Amino acid sequence: MSLEYTITYSTKNTYENIVHSAHWQFLIIPETNETQDFVTTNFSNSLAAINEFSINGYGFNTIRVNPRKAFQEITFTAEFKVVKKEINPFKFNLSDNSKLDYQELDSLNFKVDFEQYLKNTPFTTLPDGTNGLFQLDYSKSIFENLTNLNQWTYNHIYFKVDVTNVHTILEDIITKRHGVCQDFAHLFCAIARAYQIPARYVSGYLHQGNGYFGDSQMHAWVETYIPNVGWVGFDPTNNILVAADHIKVCHGKDYQDCAPLKGIVYSEGQNETQYSVQVISQQQ
Repeated sequence: MSLEYTITYSTKNTYENIVHSAHWQFLIIPETNETQDFVTTNFSNSLAAINEFSINGYGFNTIRVNPRKAFQEITFTAEFKVVKKEINPFKFNLSDNSKLDYQELDSLNFKVDFEQYLKNTPFTTLPDGTNGLFQLDYSKSIFENLTNLNQWTYNHIYFKVDVTNVHTILEDIITKRHGVCQDFAHLFCAIARAYQIPARYVSGYLHQGNGYFGDSQMHAWVETYIPNVGWVGFDPTNNILVAADHIKVCHGKDYQDCAPLKGIVYSEGQNETQYSVQVISQQQ
């Protein structure tokens, strides 16, 4: 059985003074992969500016907009349709020898192959003195340890909006223990990488009809690479494995690589941005 999702994304930017020039890049288009088929897209803006579609450095689809006239307000609206396969997130075979899997994590070839997702970034660097926050149990498989890390992160941070922002670092998250999905994902990535387990930050949409935690914009989770298994998705905000309700857009080292909107605006004064995302599903 498959599920069809309709995603409606909108953002409204209002500026105190006239904007003479602006350049935006949107990273909001769902990708096509083995569990989801991207079907249609409809993207428009209130100034009728031309939309330019391109591919970023990670291979994901972006939309670029550069209005040719001055303005004080602009609205962007997008609608995507995606078909997701019903999947069992536990449907994979674990190695019979966990010791060999840990040895592979420590091998030079493995570290070279996955270097990009083993490096710390400003958002995934554990503060001094916090390396013992979570302890790996080497008597258990890597998957079992990551499942425990998923639960630990879920229990360690309390989901609360408007207490962090896109610039919040882990020191504040660990100390205050409040945050949103990107904070859960950054902490999970930092700890996994500290144990030489490749972890990448994932941005996408979450169908919240099952009572999951998430904010009114885009959701974030993590994919980790397990030897002899591959990339496995974990959602520490909800303490679950990634399944049909998660609609992936892109991945990277941290939020900075996956920001849904980046831009340069030439204007003076204050500005205000309002976002809205709605995800609706129906059986096919």
